[in-house]
Amino acid sequence: MTQLQARHGELLQTVDPTVLGARIRAARIVRGWTQTSLAGNDLSVGYVSRIENGDRRPTLRVLTTIADRLGTSLDDLLQGVTTVDYDEIRLGLSYAELALQNGEALDAEHQARTHLERAEGAGLEDLVEQGRFVVARAMEALGQLDEAITEYEKLLENTTGLTAIRCGIALSRTYRLVGDLALAVDVGERLRPTLVRDGLDRTDEAVQLAMTVALAYIQRGDLSRAARICQQAVQTAEEIASPTARSAAYWNSSIVYSERGETQAAIALARRALALLGEGQDSRNLARLRLELGRLQLNVEPADVADAITQVLRGQEELRATSASDEEVAHGDTILAQAFIRDGQPDRAVELAEAARMVVPEDAPLSRAEAIAVHGEALAQAGRTEEAHQAYLEAMEALEQVEGADRFAAQVWFDLASLLEDLGDSEAATAALRGAAVASGLRPRVHVAARDEVRAERASSAQRDRVDS
Repeated sequence: MTQLQARHGELLQTVDPTVLGARIRAARIVRGWTQTSLAGNDLSVGYVSRIENGDRRPTLRVLTTIADRLGTSLDDLLQGVTTVDYDEIRLGLSYAELALQNGEALDAEHQARTHLERAEGAGLEDLVEQGRFVVARAMEALGQLDEAITEYEKLLENTTGLTAIRCGIALSRTYRLVGDLALAVDVGERLRPTLVRDGLDRTDEAVQLAMTVALAYIQRGDLSRAARICQQAVQTAEEIASPTARSAAYWNSSIVYSERGETQAAIALARRALALLGEGQDSRNLARLRLELGRLQLNVEPADVADAITQVLRGQEELRATSASDEEVAHGDTILAQAFIRDGQPDRAVELAEAARMVVPEDAPLSRAEAIAVHGEALAQAGRTEEAHQAYLEAMEALEQVEGADRFAAQVWFDLASLLEDLGDSEAATAALRGAAVASGLRPRVHVAARDEVRAERASSAQRDRVDS
């Protein structure tokens, strides 16, 4: 059997018989033939009818005979397009992925949509799946997060295997970016039974999914649950000896340690992850990890400001050359602005933070609030206190859009309280502390006096009802 015959045999086993039958019927009708004409002397009319209805999958020999009689190719029947057309669509989608990796999200979306339409028209399910995923990733990179979520959800409903895991990673990440932490966690719970059933729970992608879900737990403030996930992921990653899985596990474990206040341990884990990522080709995550390491270096005492600036500058340079979204780049500028504040360079910090706050989309309120708060801090260090005060109040307005308990939002609220206190606005500082408490999951209790007042009002209302009756 030749290589071409083997390829056609594989395609025949994967193509939907109903789709194949419809293509045969369409080609027959174009020629003006009946089923009897197509059957000839060596096929029965009933057999041809069952093939066209999708009730029978023909052998490769029979399909070759049908293609020869209809004057078409096996590729046309098996793929809906010629081999040349198929390769054009596949290469077009590969180009879109490359454009996305190079940070050209707009071009990537255009190319992906163009070739996705061709793939859909030809019924090429494998390329349709690839095209939809690239389109969704391009939307995410362009900051169209709600639209990206819609596309990821549709794709997740109709895909399996490793593609489903990659889609789940992207979906959980995007839900976290828009602040819907419950759904970010739910994605992992939805996919877990499928991973175990299909034997994919010990793959790089499964570890990366677990780490993405762990980030949502961290942001929600459930550090205990996040730590357990990370511990299990580290164990799995070590057992399968995968640099990709190990780097993801170390990275997220470092975030857990950081949130626990164990910054030195967090830095050590981040450096281990950085060394592993540096051996691979994942330039986007390598850049993001450099930013995280720089942030950690700013939070340790004494702060390693010089090395933090070096890490973040390099990370930003690498990040801008990838498919990173505007929000991710803005996050990097925010960290760099914080580094310049610590380094006593407020003017450079003002410029960076101002650029970041202008870029972050409205549907990412936490990132927007953080950028505005850092902008205000830089303004205050530059002696522009009135502008700084206004920025802090704007940051509070942005934080009010973050729904539910969010540990990262609570931290920004708490930082704002301190910054407002420094400017002498005790009232706003108190409001920020309340915001931090709410974002941490605390809720005010009903005081005794308030309960008595409510009871008295209910009794009075009941008395009025009896009098009225």
